[in-house]
Amino acid sequence: MPPRIPFSTTRLDGLLDASGIDVLIVTSRHNIQYLLGGYYHFQFDYMEAIGVSRFLPVFVYVKGAPDKSAYIANRNERDSVQNRTDAGYWMPPVVFGSSTSVEAATLALKHVKAIATSGFRIGIEMSFLPADAADVLRKELPNCHFVEAMRPLEKLRSIKTAAELEILREASERVVASMLDVVSRAQPGHSKREIIAHLRQAELSRDMIFEYALVTIGTSLNRAPSDQRLEPGDIISLDSGGNYRGYIGDLCRMAVHGSPDAELVDLLADVDMIQQAARAPIRAGLVGGEIYTAANDALARSAHGKQMHFVAHGMGIVSHEAPRLTSSGPIPYPADDADAPLEAGMVISIETTLAHPRRGFIKLEDTIAVAADGYQAFGDGARGWNRIPE
Repeated sequence: MPPRIPFSTTRLDGLLDASGIDVLIVTSRHNIQYLLGGYYHFQFDYMEAIGVSRFLPVFVYVKGAPDKSAYIANRNERDSVQNRTDAGYWMPPVVFGSSTSVEAATLALKHVKAIATSGFRIGIEMSFLPADAADVLRKELPNCHFVEAMRPLEKLRSIKTAAELEILREASERVVASMLDVVSRAQPGHSKREIIAHLRQAELSRDMIFEYALVTIGTSLNRAPSDQRLEPGDIISLDSGGNYRGYIGDLCRMAVHGSPDAELVDLLADVDMIQQAARAPIRAGLVGGEIYTAANDALARSAHGKQMHFVAHGMGIVSHEAPRLTSSGPIPYPADDADAPLEAGMVISIETTLAHPRRGFIKLEDTIAVAADGYQAFGDGARGWNRIPE
């Protein structure tokens, strides 16, 4: 039996049809990785620049004809592609030979011309297609209409499989475990840079790729790395994204040196009240924007609601992806999914932040997977005040 294609061609074809796309030319790292079932050439894990250009993998997909797909590969990918196919994973026909973005686009163009007719509507990822590669396509396909393909690909990824959900659960739990590791080792005198370095090492030791950490200490609201040092009695917020097998664990937890006083206990409980209110109605079929309705109702009941900010966004391979539920606040996206029902398998990050003028930055961020009859919370431990040893 041949290897199974790792995504739903039926779902993708429907999304492409709704977007007016006949042929996809995919060039983003995250969508290449998704469509190839987790594959991305190891040589360019950390840097895509090489020589006078960049590594540009290209996946070509024809609506309704997955057998006409092709992967345009770098000249040096033969061994890694061979290892992938030897291990039993699906790969489309592979065209080797690109070393630059122009070469990759030229090979993709040759494949498209062989399978498509004049006037096809071609989906491209405009934010992830280099200008020189785009010029090749536009020059040689003057009668084709180019369409932004970000949205159908994002919607395809929004429904996670059971295997994807398990990876996201692991990612979330490993991030929280890494934070607790940092809390157990933190001491007065440690700088933010040292705390972030500890968190990086803790995530690496759990087979993760450390992507970022936003950390505050004491009453400061500044979350960038610095030489600020932990003082006795200070609070710490740890907000980190760790990548496990290509998927993001992104959570925020709080810690305090010593014991939290009554005010700190109440403030974090108030933040948690917003979080619990937002997650309570989540289930398949709930209109996505109702998450904000529930959170806003809770904010209106809170004595600190006017100082708080609530955000909910989809997550998976990308830390902010569909469902997109708001266009207000710091999230500069259209709320395309606010009026649509949630579907089982969607994963949503919900986060409530209290920027307290006297006590500092207090925040919880949780990962919620939508289920048919409710939700599952991934990495849901350590949501109270975690104590840094005195």
